[in-house]
Amino acid sequence: MKGALGGPLQPIGFHDGAHAMKHRTFFWFILPTLSAMILFIALPIVSVFIQSLFVQHEQVLVVSESCGPFGCVEETQVDTEATAKLREEQPLGRFNGLATYFDRSHLASAEIAEVWHASTGLSSFIDGIMDLKFYKALVFTLTYTFVVTPLVLIFGLAVAVGVNNLPKAFRGVAIFISLLPFLVATIVGSMILSWMVDGEGIIGATLQNIFNDPSLSIKASTPLMWIMLMVYGVWHTLPFAFITFYAGLQTVPKDTLEAARVDGANKWQTMINVVVPHLMPLVSFVTLMLLMDNFRVFEPLVSFQAEAHAQSLSTFIVSDLREAGNPLYASASATSMLTILGVVILLTPVLIRTWRDFNAKAH
Repeated sequence: MKGALGGPLQPIGFHDGAHAMKHRTFFWFILPTLSAMILFIALPIVSVFIQSLFVQHEQVLVVSESCGPFGCVEETQVDTEATAKLREEQPLGRFNGLATYFDRSHLASAEIAEVWHASTGLSSFIDGIMDLKFYKALVFTLTYTFVVTPLVLIFGLAVAVGVNNLPKAFRGVAIFISLLPFLVATIVGSMILSWMVDGEGIIGATLQNIFNDPSLSIKASTPLMWIMLMVYGVWHTLPFAFITFYAGLQTVPKDTLEAARVDGANKWQTMINVVVPHLMPLVSFVTLMLLMDNFRVFEPLVSFQAEAHAQSLSTFIVSDLREAGNPLYASASATSMLTILGVVILLTPVLIRTWRDFNAKAH
């Protein structure tokens, strides 16, 4: 039998069954990935958040009086058994709620209010803020992120276009050379550059000779150290942007490029009006990756031993965990949650733009 349009009649519920089968197939397809995300991402984040709500128990102190020939003296001792029992009964610690997030080591709401009332202008307010450890780390993290990310995008696209315009005989060598910084481990590359900028290194000694100042040291100057860390950040992550954009350039429609040339567009106009719009999905993807990676900057600070001049949120977390004899788990957890929140805030505009572009193409 045929329907009104000439097609075979479908039994009632056929389409519903087909949709259910597609949904069931899709569910089983994403189940491994979904399970891994819940196990290795969602649950650890929930665990860290719960830990941030508790602080370590205070030690139970016992005051005893010791009397001798010359009188009595009060002595304060730690009751190890009572302390151990308390920690055993409440392993997470003492519930502190969100107080850790607003203490002096983090958002410092009370200290911010004091600085605001005591400040005589914007500069004095900023100086007061920079005395707070968390905001000092946040300023460097944001500066590093907002400087390194756009530079990597711009230079990565420029290198990709340059390599793409080379004769085919030279492209393989150019690609290999461009990928070298990405092949070197982050910790190794930053250590090598740290040795080079040292006073006895090739870069440090050269700068001393140029400025005729034997005492000149990049590692002794906070501004120079910040610049060096950002230069390294650009150098190390540039190959990722380059290879992504280079792959995207291979998909640019040649007919569109030819049409632009026929219309009289020069290379710059073709790049702005044809190539860049075609690569925008890749630009959004690279931006997302760079923002997440740069906001968690850690290895260069350790390799350069730059903690005296620059500290990021990641090094802030590690310093809490390395607290001598008493790791500050609640403080480290609170900083971790604030870091995650910062990443989400940074990614939100890019994700909104990507969603709008997707919907525009869908319609």
